[in-house]
Amino acid sequence: MTRSSATPGGTLVLDSEGLAKAVLRDRTVTVWLALARADDLRVITSAATLVEVVHPRVNKPALEWTLSRLVVEPVTEPIARHAATLLSGAGLHGHKYAIDAMLCATALAAPGPVTVLTSDPEDLAALCGGRVTVIKV
Repeated sequence: MTRSSATPGGTLVLDSEGLAKAVLRDRTVTVWLALARADDLRVITSAATLVEVVHPRVNKPALEWTLSRLVVEPVTEPIARHAATLLSGAGLHGHKYAIDAMLCATALAAPGPVTVLTSDPEDLAALCGGRVTVIKV
């Protein structure tokens, strides 16, 4: 039996570096995005990630085009509470890890299998507890 093209077969998650590299059309991230489209994967990021990516020098048209090609998941109260639980479980706390925790909570709520593209594989692997595939970009 084949999977319906309307049902994604998993999720690709971009952290701030993954999203920034997508905006810059980095070759490695562009290949990941093309593979995700070919495999009917959802491509997402957390709304919190936008806080890290948006800055005065960002190419706004390229950012908007990139965002139009993925889903920006909101940080809801359940996601925030799950992020706090993830931080506690990993023995981490504070603003240094807050956005990573929100991204991980978002990733863990997504349809699996889930792959996260990140510049910080150690922290994200600790927060996600091995429940997602973490790839360094």
